[in-house]
Amino acid sequence: MNKIKQLLFISALILLVSCSQKTENPHWVINEIMVDNQTGYMDDFGQRNGWIEIFNNTYKTQDLGGRYLTNDRNNPKKYPIPRGDVLTKIPPRQHALFWADNEPFNGTFHVNFKLDPTKENYIALYENDGKTLLDEIVIPAGIIPDKTYGYAADGIKFDANGNLTATVLERITPSSNNAVLEENPKVVSLQKTDPLGVTITVTSMLVVFLGLILLYVIFKAIGNSAKNIAHKRVASTGTLSAVRGESQLTGEVLAAISAAIHELNQDVHDIESTILTITEVRRKYSPWSSKLYTLRQDPRR
Repeated sequence: MNKIKQLLFISALILLVSCSQKTENPHWVINEIMVDNQTGYMDDFGQRNGWIEIFNNTYKTQDLGGRYLTNDRNNPKKYPIPRGDVLTKIPPRQHALFWADNEPFNGTFHVNFKLDPTKENYIALYENDGKTLLDEIVIPAGIIPDKTYGYAADGIKFDANGNLTATVLERITPSSNNAVLEENPKVVSLQKTDPLGVTITVTSMLVVFLGLILLYVIFKAIGNSAKNIAHKRVASTGTLSAVRGESQLTGEVLAAISAAIHELNQDVHDIESTILTITEVRRKYSPWSSKLYTLRQDPRR
């Protein structure tokens, strides 16, 4: 009888432990996966490929370097994440994004395999020994392009009943929170009533044009005020300039008048006299101009 009680106790303990392990969320969570990326997020090389987001489900910085990422159940060491890269040190509650492009020479976060949208995909993360499984997820076949599969809340794999919460996500959030923590109710309402954004576009254009019109009116009023003040100051001096100020002549008219007066003054030299004058010019003798000094003299004998 005692043996039976012991066996029942051990069985209950094993069942309890297994249930607790099922509901426990691991330290690393394969959080979100895009299998077929056609019009979505691009990598540093301008290419669109599938990607795998891993979430640090702890409140301490963890290093992914030295661990293994794979899509093959029989090959847990398929892609060794390089050690020594500072970018593999993931801060608390943050994400790391790996590109499934089969181009590992493009950098640390480019793995050596691709995801196949036509069939089921298996993704797993292993510890540095290549044997200890840290996390795994199975993405079902037939997910439509540009949609992701993962958990609605970061790192929460199981619900209160111990069931997996993985599903096709409504939002695509690479390297970001899967769940929007705070939403603006006005924005949500506007998205429902105006999905094409016509209202916000028209409103923005009206605001811009009204602003430009208001600026024109303000600068026009400032210019007229400055002009009136200048006219009053000129008129108060009592000089000829006051007459010009009162005549409301524009700057172009005054410039034309000034140019005409200048041209008139320049034409005075063209008036010639009809009297012919002949004046005798006498040239004084200079010993320096004598031809004597230009002749070559014979040397004395």
